[in-house]
Amino acid sequence: MSRPHTFTPPPCAHAHQLRTTRGDFAVLDAPPRTAHRGTALLLPGYTGSKEDFIALLEPLSAAGYRTVSVDGRGQYETEGTDRQGQYTQVELARDVLAQAAALDTAREGSVHLVGHSLGGQIARAAVLLDASPFRSLTLMSSGPAQVAEAQQLKVKMLSDALATLSMAEVWEAMRALDPPEDATTDGEALRRRWLRHRPAQLIATGRQLATEPDRVAELAAVALPVHVLSGERDDTWPVPLLDEMARRLGAHRTRIAGAEHSPNTDRPEQTAAALVSFWESL
Repeated sequence: MSRPHTFTPPPCAHAHQLRTTRGDFAVLDAPPRTAHRGTALLLPGYTGSKEDFIALLEPLSAAGYRTVSVDGRGQYETEGTDRQGQYTQVELARDVLAQAAALDTAREGSVHLVGHSLGGQIARAAVLLDASPFRSLTLMSSGPAQVAEAQQLKVKMLSDALATLSMAEVWEAMRALDPPEDATTDGEALRRRWLRHRPAQLIATGRQLATEPDRVAELAAVALPVHVLSGERDDTWPVPLLDEMARRLGAHRTRIAGAEHSPNTDRPEQTAAALVSFWESL
Protein backbone atom coordinates (compact mmCIF):
# COMPACT_ATOMS: atom_id res chain seq x y z
CA MET A 1 0.00 0.00 0.00
CA SER A 2 1.06 3.60 -0.50
CA ARG A 3 2.00 5.27 2.77
CA PRO A 4 1.36 9.02 2.49
CA HIS A 5 3.48 11.02 4.92
CA THR A 6 0.41 12.99 6.00
CA PHE A 7 -3.35 12.78 5.72
CA THR A 8 -3.70 16.57 5.99
CA PRO A 9 -4.24 18.22 2.60
CA PRO A 10 -2.17 21.30 1.75
CA PRO A 11 -3.77 24.76 2.03
CA CYS A 12 -4.36 24.83 -1.73
CA ALA A 13 -6.78 21.86 -1.56
CA HIS A 14 -10.15 21.25 0.01
CA ALA A 15 -12.01 18.03 0.73
CA HIS A 16 -15.56 17.63 -0.51
CA GLN A 17 -17.98 15.19 -2.09
CA LEU A 18 -17.97 15.24 -5.89
CA ARG A 19 -21.56 14.74 -6.99
CA THR A 20 -21.91 12.58 -10.12
CA THR A 21 -24.60 10.66 -11.96
CA ARG A 22 -23.28 7.51 -10.24
CA GLY A 23 -23.22 8.84 -6.70
CA ASP A 24 -20.98 11.01 -4.56
CA PHE A 25 -17.23 10.48 -4.36
CA ALA A 26 -14.90 11.87 -1.69
CA VAL A 27 -12.20 14.01 -3.29
CA LEU A 28 -9.34 16.36 -2.54
CA ASP A 29 -9.66 19.25 -4.97
CA ALA A 30 -6.82 21.70 -5.62
CA PRO A 31 -7.65 24.56 -8.02
CA PRO A 32 -4.90 25.99 -10.23
CA ARG A 33 -2.83 28.72 -8.58
CA THR A 34 -1.81 30.21 -11.95
CA ALA A 35 -3.50 30.40 -15.35
CA HIS A 36 -5.56 27.25 -15.81
CA ARG A 37 -3.71 24.76 -18.03
CA GLY A 38 -5.87 21.68 -17.54
CA THR A 39 -7.55 19.32 -15.10
CA ALA A 40 -6.06 16.15 -13.64
CA LEU A 41 -8.06 13.27 -12.14
CA LEU A 42 -5.98 10.96 -9.94
CA LEU A 43 -7.07 7.38 -9.10
CA PRO A 44 -5.43 5.52 -6.17
CA GLY A 45 -4.31 1.92 -6.05
CA TYR A 46 -5.32 -1.19 -4.14
CA THR A 47 -5.92 -0.45 -0.41
CA GLY A 48 -5.10 3.22 -1.19
CA SER A 49 -7.03 6.47 -1.13
CA LYS A 50 -7.04 10.03 -2.39
CA GLU A 51 -4.49 10.90 0.32
CA ASP A 52 -1.83 8.95 -1.59
CA PHE A 53 -1.57 11.98 -3.89
CA ILE A 54 -1.43 14.70 -1.22
CA ALA A 55 2.22 15.52 -1.96
CA LEU A 56 1.39 16.04 -5.66
CA LEU A 57 -1.45 18.51 -5.12
CA GLU A 58 0.57 21.64 -4.41
CA PRO A 59 3.15 21.33 -7.22
CA LEU A 60 0.49 20.42 -9.80
CA SER A 61 -1.74 23.26 -8.63
CA ALA A 62 1.22 25.65 -8.80
CA ALA A 63 1.84 24.54 -12.39
CA GLY A 64 -1.69 25.59 -13.36
CA TYR A 65 -3.59 22.31 -13.14
CA ARG A 66 -6.78 21.73 -11.23
CA THR A 67 -5.93 18.48 -9.47
CA VAL A 68 -8.60 16.16 -8.09
CA SER A 69 -7.72 12.94 -6.25
CA VAL A 70 -10.60 10.60 -5.55
CA ASP A 71 -11.63 7.72 -3.30
CA GLY A 72 -13.23 5.13 -5.55
CA ARG A 73 -16.40 3.30 -4.69
CA GLY A 74 -15.93 1.50 -1.35
CA GLN A 75 -12.55 3.14 -0.69
CA TYR A 76 -12.03 5.07 2.55
CA GLU A 77 -14.46 8.03 2.57
CA THR A 78 -16.58 7.04 -0.43
CA GLU A 79 -19.59 4.88 0.33
CA GLY A 80 -19.86 1.36 -1.00
CA THR A 81 -21.85 -1.81 -0.53
CA ASP A 82 -21.06 -5.31 0.67
CA ARG A 83 -21.89 -6.79 -2.76
CA GLN A 84 -18.79 -7.74 -4.72
CA GLY A 85 -20.73 -7.38 -7.97
CA GLN A 86 -20.77 -3.63 -7.40
CA TYR A 87 -16.97 -3.52 -7.83
CA THR A 88 -16.44 -5.14 -11.21
CA GLN A 89 -13.88 -3.34 -13.34
CA VAL A 90 -16.58 -2.16 -15.74
CA GLU A 91 -18.59 -0.62 -12.89
CA LEU A 92 -15.51 1.12 -11.50
CA ALA A 93 -14.57 2.38 -14.98
CA ARG A 94 -18.06 3.85 -15.41
CA ASP A 95 -17.56 5.63 -12.09
CA VAL A 96 -14.41 7.24 -13.52
CA LEU A 97 -16.29 8.45 -16.60
CA ALA A 98 -18.94 9.97 -14.31
CA GLN A 99 -16.24 11.66 -12.22
CA ALA A 100 -14.65 13.15 -15.32
CA ALA A 101 -18.03 14.45 -16.49
CA ALA A 102 -18.71 16.01 -13.07
CA LEU A 103 -15.50 18.04 -13.11
CA ASP A 104 -17.32 20.56 -15.33
CA THR A 105 -14.37 21.17 -17.62
CA ALA A 106 -14.69 23.69 -20.39
CA ARG A 107 -14.70 21.16 -23.19
CA GLU A 108 -14.66 17.44 -23.89
CA GLY A 109 -11.25 15.83 -23.99
CA SER A 110 -9.62 18.05 -21.38
CA VAL A 111 -9.01 15.74 -18.40
CA HIS A 112 -5.56 14.27 -17.78
CA LEU A 113 -6.29 10.86 -16.22
CA VAL A 114 -3.70 9.38 -13.85
CA GLY A 115 -4.04 5.93 -12.27
CA HIS A 116 -1.65 4.39 -9.74
CA SER A 117 -1.34 0.58 -9.73
CA LEU A 118 -4.91 -0.81 -9.58
CA GLY A 119 -6.07 2.72 -10.38
CA GLY A 120 -4.12 2.51 -13.63
CA GLN A 121 -5.96 -0.61 -14.71
CA ILE A 122 -9.30 0.98 -13.85
CA ALA A 123 -8.22 4.11 -15.76
CA ARG A 124 -7.30 1.97 -18.76
CA ALA A 125 -10.72 0.30 -18.64
CA ALA A 126 -12.42 3.72 -18.53
CA VAL A 127 -10.47 4.90 -21.58
CA LEU A 128 -11.37 1.71 -23.44
CA LEU A 129 -15.04 2.36 -22.69
CA ASP A 130 -14.89 6.01 -23.77
CA ALA A 131 -11.72 8.01 -24.38
CA SER A 132 -13.51 11.22 -25.33
CA PRO A 133 -13.37 12.94 -21.89
CA PHE A 134 -9.60 12.61 -21.67
CA ARG A 135 -6.60 14.56 -22.93
CA SER A 136 -4.08 11.93 -21.80
CA LEU A 137 -3.60 8.81 -19.71
CA THR A 138 -0.75 8.23 -17.25
CA LEU A 139 -0.24 4.68 -16.00
CA MET A 140 1.74 5.04 -12.77
CA SER A 141 3.37 1.80 -11.62
CA SER A 142 0.58 -0.08 -13.39
CA GLY A 143 1.37 -2.98 -15.67
CA PRO A 144 -0.01 -4.66 -18.78
CA ALA A 145 -1.78 -7.58 -17.11
CA GLN A 146 -1.95 -9.41 -13.76
CA VAL A 147 0.48 -8.62 -10.95
CA ALA A 148 3.63 -10.68 -10.35
CA GLU A 149 3.13 -14.18 -8.95
CA ALA A 150 4.36 -13.27 -5.46
CA GLN A 151 1.85 -10.42 -5.35
CA GLN A 152 -0.92 -12.73 -6.52
CA LEU A 153 -0.20 -14.93 -3.50
CA LYS A 154 -0.33 -11.93 -1.17
CA VAL A 155 -3.65 -10.81 -2.63
CA LYS A 156 -5.08 -14.31 -2.20
CA MET A 157 -3.95 -14.45 1.43
CA LEU A 158 -5.54 -11.07 2.09
CA SER A 159 -8.80 -12.04 0.38
CA ASP A 160 -8.99 -15.30 2.32
CA ALA A 161 -8.45 -13.39 5.57
CA LEU A 162 -11.08 -10.79 4.68
CA ALA A 163 -13.62 -13.56 4.11
CA THR A 164 -13.34 -14.77 7.72
CA LEU A 165 -11.86 -12.00 9.90
CA SER A 166 -12.87 -8.46 10.78
CA MET A 167 -11.05 -5.52 9.21
CA ALA A 168 -9.44 -4.78 12.59
CA GLU A 169 -8.18 -8.36 12.93
CA VAL A 170 -6.76 -8.32 9.42
CA TRP A 171 -5.01 -5.02 10.12
CA GLU A 172 -3.29 -6.43 13.20
CA ALA A 173 -2.20 -9.52 11.25
CA MET A 174 -0.74 -7.36 8.47
CA ARG A 175 1.15 -5.17 10.94
CA ALA A 176 2.68 -8.27 12.52
CA LEU A 177 4.10 -9.25 9.13
CA ASP A 178 5.55 -5.82 8.35
CA PRO A 179 9.31 -5.32 8.53
CA PRO A 180 10.40 -3.54 11.74
CA GLU A 181 11.37 -0.34 9.92
CA ASP A 182 7.74 0.17 8.82
CA ALA A 183 6.36 0.03 12.34
CA THR A 184 7.10 3.67 13.07
CA THR A 185 5.81 5.06 9.78
CA ASP A 186 2.23 3.78 9.69
CA GLY A 187 0.38 5.83 12.23
CA GLU A 188 -3.20 5.77 13.36
CA ALA A 189 -4.36 7.51 10.17
CA LEU A 190 -3.43 4.48 8.05
CA ARG A 191 -5.36 2.23 10.42
CA ARG A 192 -8.43 4.48 10.25
CA ARG A 193 -8.25 4.42 6.45
CA TRP A 194 -8.00 0.64 6.39
CA LEU A 195 -10.99 0.20 8.69
CA ARG A 196 -13.20 2.30 6.39
CA HIS A 197 -12.49 0.27 3.26
CA ARG A 198 -15.23 -2.15 2.25
CA PRO A 199 -14.03 -5.77 2.41
CA ALA A 200 -16.11 -6.58 -0.69
CA GLN A 201 -14.23 -3.89 -2.61
CA LEU A 202 -10.86 -5.28 -1.56
CA ILE A 203 -11.80 -8.85 -2.42
CA ALA A 204 -13.27 -7.93 -5.82
CA THR A 205 -10.42 -5.63 -6.87
CA GLY A 206 -7.82 -8.06 -5.53
CA ARG A 207 -9.31 -10.69 -7.84
CA GLN A 208 -8.97 -8.23 -10.72
CA LEU A 209 -5.28 -7.64 -9.96
CA ALA A 210 -4.62 -11.38 -9.96
CA THR A 211 -6.49 -12.12 -13.20
CA GLU A 212 -6.27 -8.97 -15.35
CA PRO A 213 -5.66 -9.86 -19.03
CA ASP A 214 -3.18 -8.06 -21.25
CA ARG A 215 -5.12 -5.21 -22.91
CA VAL A 216 -2.15 -3.27 -24.24
CA ALA A 217 -3.06 -3.84 -27.88
CA GLU A 218 -6.57 -2.50 -27.23
CA LEU A 219 -5.16 0.62 -25.58
CA ALA A 220 -2.60 1.12 -28.34
CA ALA A 221 -5.48 1.32 -30.82
CA VAL A 222 -6.96 4.33 -28.98
CA ALA A 223 -5.85 7.74 -30.21
CA LEU A 224 -4.82 9.07 -26.81
CA PRO A 225 -1.37 10.10 -25.56
CA VAL A 226 -0.11 7.67 -22.92
CA HIS A 227 2.59 8.10 -20.29
CA VAL A 228 4.09 5.09 -18.47
CA LEU A 229 5.61 6.32 -15.21
CA SER A 230 7.22 4.21 -12.49
CA GLY A 231 9.97 4.07 -9.93
CA GLU A 232 13.28 2.47 -10.76
CA ARG A 233 12.30 -0.66 -8.78
CA ASP A 234 8.93 -2.37 -8.53
CA ASP A 235 7.97 -5.76 -7.08
CA THR A 236 4.37 -5.58 -8.30
CA TRP A 237 5.17 -5.33 -12.02
CA PRO A 238 8.88 -5.66 -12.90
CA VAL A 239 10.28 -2.45 -14.38
CA PRO A 240 11.47 -4.15 -17.62
CA LEU A 241 7.87 -5.28 -18.14
CA LEU A 242 6.74 -1.65 -17.81
CA ASP A 243 9.46 -0.62 -20.29
CA GLU A 244 8.15 -3.17 -22.78
CA MET A 245 4.55 -2.03 -22.25
CA ALA A 246 5.58 1.55 -23.00
CA ARG A 247 7.28 0.39 -26.20
CA ARG A 248 4.16 -1.50 -27.29
CA LEU A 249 2.03 1.57 -26.61
CA GLY A 250 4.40 4.04 -28.23
CA ALA A 251 4.10 5.83 -24.89
CA HIS A 252 6.17 8.46 -23.17
CA ARG A 253 8.29 6.69 -20.51
CA THR A 254 9.55 8.04 -17.17
CA ARG A 255 11.49 6.26 -14.44
CA ILE A 256 11.69 8.18 -11.16
CA ALA A 257 15.10 7.70 -9.56
CA GLY A 258 15.02 6.58 -5.94
CA ALA A 259 11.35 5.53 -6.11
CA GLU A 260 9.74 2.10 -5.92
CA HIS A 261 6.08 1.13 -6.43
CA SER A 262 4.72 4.48 -5.18
CA PRO A 263 6.66 7.35 -6.78
CA ASN A 264 3.76 9.59 -5.75
CA THR A 265 4.85 9.21 -2.11
CA ASP A 266 8.50 8.17 -2.54
CA ARG A 267 9.55 11.11 -4.76
CA PRO A 268 6.56 13.43 -5.14
CA GLU A 269 8.37 16.52 -6.45
CA GLN A 270 10.08 14.56 -9.23
CA THR A 271 6.83 12.74 -10.01
CA ALA A 272 4.87 15.99 -10.26
CA ALA A 273 7.55 17.48 -12.51
CA ALA A 274 7.38 14.43 -14.80
CA LEU A 275 3.59 14.70 -15.04
CA VAL A 276 3.70 18.40 -15.87
CA SER A 277 6.46 17.88 -18.45
CA PHE A 278 4.38 15.21 -20.19
CA TRP A 279 1.19 17.27 -20.16
CA GLU A 280 2.95 20.37 -21.46
CA SER A 281 4.56 18.34 -24.26
CA LEU A 282 1.06 17.76 -25.65
